[in-house]
Amino acid sequence: MPEFILDYLGFLLKVLTLVLAVLVVLGVAAAIRRSRAGQEQLEISSLNDRLQGYQEELKENWLEGKALKQERKRTKQEKKQRKEDLAERPRVFVLDFKGDLSASRAGALGREISCLLGLLRSQDEVVVRLESAGGFVHSYGYAAAQLQRLRDQEIRLTVCVDKVAASGGYMMASTANQLLAAPFAVIGSIGVVAEMPNVHRLLKKHDVDYEVLTAGEYKRTLTLMGENTEEGRQKFVDDLEATHQLFKSYVQRNRTHLDIDRVARGEIWYGEQAFSLNLVDQLMTSDDYLLKRMADAEVFSLQLKRMSPLVERVTAQAARVFEQRIQSWWPRLQLPFKR
Repeated sequence: MPEFILDYLGFLLKVLTLVLAVLVVLGVAAAIRRSRAGQEQLEISSLNDRLQGYQEELKENWLEGKALKQERKRTKQEKKQRKEDLAERPRVFVLDFKGDLSASRAGALGREISCLLGLLRSQDEVVVRLESAGGFVHSYGYAAAQLQRLRDQEIRLTVCVDKVAASGGYMMASTANQLLAAPFAVIGSIGVVAEMPNVHRLLKKHDVDYEVLTAGEYKRTLTLMGENTEEGRQKFVDDLEATHQLFKSYVQRNRTHLDIDRVARGEIWYGEQAFSLNLVDQLMTSDDYLLKRMADAEVFSLQLKRMSPLVERVTAQAARVFEQRIQSWWPRLQLPFKR
């Protein structure tokens, strides 16, 4: 066999070996990514340290010479004293809940609370920064039950509403020992609503029959395409009233000083109005409250985050960048209004 063929075969074997090794490595890496995708990671950060870092950075920029040296010395002493007192200082754990229609973060909120329940001391506190306009009754009932676990364990719970806590969002907020709201936060809407179109007459006009067969007198009261009856409609309204009564009772149990019949008519109020109606306890933003707590407590932000696949993270980041670009261009894209 000619020598160049032997050389070629040797080279080919080396290439195949290298390719096989690369494929094995990529396969293992992909398996690891798949196994980790969807897992949750607990992220904890000290808000005291974050604030102190920002303040030190500012001081480094405007102080000079002797004043800067004195400030560095004072800061060092404060850190040392704080470290010595760390075990005795109260702790405040900050959780964030931003709700959608199905309160999809309720499960993660519950797991965060489970992480804390075995560690919290009598002097500790949980603060929930809540933002939600409400959604499905069963979903927000579950989310409120997660916060109720803290009340049942006699853990101090503070809920801060900077923007909106309406309907199911207020159901959650009512569980707090202390409920704070920004002056123009949207609060309230203790009511229940249901909407359903009906196309029965359209189908009938085109000679289309649609039958609804049930076992049980009230298995189906209102339908999308069937013919609705006054009896079924009244039963549907009765169910809404029963749900509303459950909602009112739940809020009243948690906020006993509330005139529930005055505020449970489906209305919403801004923070100042809500304060006058005892729907909230104080007018204050979450930033202001946490800043005050940092003076005598260690404040930690705690959040469970799902570990996403690399492609999903890159796509999400690209979408955020695109959204920011559109927002920055939008004023220039608008045309002048002419009458």
